[in-house]
Amino acid sequence: MNNVPSPAEELVILDRELARLDARRSQLLARRAWLLSVLYAPGAASAPARPASPASTSAVESTPRSAQNVLLTLGGVLLAVAAIAFTLVSWGSMGIGGRAAVLTVVTAGALTAPVVLLRRRLVSTAEAVAALGLLLMVLDAYAVHRVALPRADSLGYAAGASAVLAALWAAYGASVGGLRVPLPVAVVAGQLPLPLWALASDAGALTVCWALLATAGLDVVVALWARLGAGVRVVACVCACVTGGWAVLVAAWFSVVADGAEPAVLLLVATGLALYGAWRAPAAAEAWAVVAGLMAVAGGGALVREAVPETWAVPGYLLVAVAVCAVAVRGGVPRRVGRGLAGASAGVQVLALAWAVPQAAAVLAGVRPGVPWAVVAVPATVAGVLVTLRSVPARCGALALAWVAVMPLPEALSLPYAAVLGTQLVLTGGFLALAVRPAPLAVGLSPRVPAAGGHGWDALLRPGAAPSAPGGAGDRVGRDAREVLGDAALGGALLGAVVVAFGAWGTEAAAVTVLGALTGLFAGAAFLARGTRRTVAACAATVALTGFVGAVAAAVELPAHLTGVALLAVPVVTAALGAWLRRHPVAAPVELTGAAAGALAVGFASARPAVLALVLALCGVVAAATAVRPERRPAAGYAATALFVAATWVRLAASGVSAPEAYTLPVTVPALVVGVLRRRRDPAASSWTAYGPGLAATLVPSLAAAWGDPDWPRPLLLGVAALAATLVGARRRLQAPLLLGGTVLALVALHELAPYVVQAVGALPRWLPPALAGLLLLGVGATYEQRLRDARRLRETVGRMR
Repeated sequence: MNNVPSPAEELVILDRELARLDARRSQLLARRAWLLSVLYAPGAASAPARPASPASTSAVESTPRSAQNVLLTLGGVLLAVAAIAFTLVSWGSMGIGGRAAVLTVVTAGALTAPVVLLRRRLVSTAEAVAALGLLLMVLDAYAVHRVALPRADSLGYAAGASAVLAALWAAYGASVGGLRVPLPVAVVAGQLPLPLWALASDAGALTVCWALLATAGLDVVVALWARLGAGVRVVACVCACVTGGWAVLVAAWFSVVADGAEPAVLLLVATGLALYGAWRAPAAAEAWAVVAGLMAVAGGGALVREAVPETWAVPGYLLVAVAVCAVAVRGGVPRRVGRGLAGASAGVQVLALAWAVPQAAAVLAGVRPGVPWAVVAVPATVAGVLVTLRSVPARCGALALAWVAVMPLPEALSLPYAAVLGTQLVLTGGFLALAVRPAPLAVGLSPRVPAAGGHGWDALLRPGAAPSAPGGAGDRVGRDAREVLGDAALGGALLGAVVVAFGAWGTEAAAVTVLGALTGLFAGAAFLARGTRRTVAACAATVALTGFVGAVAAAVELPAHLTGVALLAVPVVTAALGAWLRRHPVAAPVELTGAAAGALAVGFASARPAVLALVLALCGVVAAATAVRPERRPAAGYAATALFVAATWVRLAASGVSAPEAYTLPVTVPALVVGVLRRRRDPAASSWTAYGPGLAATLVPSLAAAWGDPDWPRPLLLGVAALAATLVGARRRLQAPLLLGGTVLALVALHELAPYVVQAVGALPRWLPPALAGLLLLGVGATYEQRLRDARRLRETVGRMR
């Protein structure tokens, strides 16, 4: 029989187990700490293992080696402080012999002791004493300057002393093996002699730059050739970056703000040094090559800038960047070096485009007149570089930059206004021709070569890329490349059309000519192109036709409302074209674009209500004619109804009619008769198509008149008619009579009851309306789901009606 413990007893058992586990964990942690101390202590291999007692369960806060290092560091610091104090304070109270004896004994002892310490395997102690000896040598050099050479130039003496100390430390570190401090310190001290000598000679900033660059060159030699350990090479590399970086930055600044070729030559020498580092250090080859490429562009561009006018400075730098790019691709350099050079060249090309493109855009937008040839040359050069890349994105970029280069070309040539428009129109036509037949743009992208290449630039930028086999993915990519390039060319044609059309509005004659030509160009492209480009070209032709009609109207000085009438020619033409094309993919977009032109016509005609009514009616005629076509019947039928009703309202309002029924009833009765006949012939026809126009023609204007009529006959008669329509719609299950009649009836009832409601609300206490509203909300909330079901049922019932 099993006895289940009570919760209290089970809790006590769990607490005991957890306490036992905690004690065991503490023992294991203590054992681990002791093992770590044994591993890091001297002679750990020969030390016998001893178990950890339960009493020694406290964690060890530091290992013996770390404690030793702390003690050695503190001791070395204290000895260094004592040496400095002795040299600065007590030196003057001793004679020449005492001074020489102290210098000799202390320094020699500090440099000899590490040899003995290393033999006894006291490496850390030897390092600390050696560091103290190096510091004593610096203090000795300072003492010699103060006593023996007090009148010597401080910078010159510092240069010589640092050179001597660097040589002595290097010799000491090479002769005493096992010390890690002397050689890196010698490398650091070696950074000072040449720059200090240049400063002492007072030869100028560029001389200091040369000294820094020479020092960086020696650091590179040490980092790449010396077999003195990784620590020495790392220190030499860091020093080379620091000293060479300062030299390059100062020289680059002087190459921009000052005249002369010396800064450029310095930058080119630094380029050679960086390339040597990239060639010899494959692990950091790309980084070194990027730096080398940037310095080559800065130096070479500075030399070119000396020989060209100021406006051609940026193209000069760009030309050097292109040359660097050519070296990266065809110069026989290692792959990583080539990638770094190409990256540097690409960065410079982007900066050049950032300088040129805004200026070209400002000229095309008419913000500033004229454009220098240098601005045109930059995008043209970069486009030429991109053409060499065998990839579709690069070809698209080249096409875009070619557009940026050629569209401002007439401005750069200082052509007359008419010649500028004509040239830009021809260029737009050229881009449109490329959009229609994009095969020339895909030269080099054969069906057997993937769009993202396999040699040249592609092998450089995409390691491992290889041509695909015929019939594989490369075939599909090669063929689809033409479509993408055609789309890019079409984008250029559209932008060119916008630019030339915007510039043509200076005179009416130019606007008419240019917009007419654009209409013809895009219409021809729509006839010759295929796919999406055909649709876009057809819509662009429609937009150009709209602008052409507007330009003609402006040329003959038509007023705004008559311009609206003239613009109706566009929807007429597009509707006729849609009827001819029928279910062609181009038909619907073109008709929608023509409808937008019709909306523009309505906007122009709104200045005259009578003309607005005429324009609305004509738009309704176009929509009604479109509704005859089976594929356009529903949408066009609704639009025709709305336009006819709107035209009627506007016409009645413009005529000052106060009794619209006399004008709308003669339309309503025949419309309803036609609707009845159509429903008999086609029972599936919608009630909105059959009865909607006729009912709306009378009910809506009468409702507007009833809301402003203080008498009772019109609301009464309108309410009776709306009630009749509602009952007929409910009886015959027709949406249009039910919804139109019900809506009008509700609005009429609201209009008639509104004064009494206001009067009743005014007579009630002010607290009663909020209370009633609260009760209503509570009731609705309590039956919320039922109300949703009722609303859903009503919606389904109405949806099943015709």
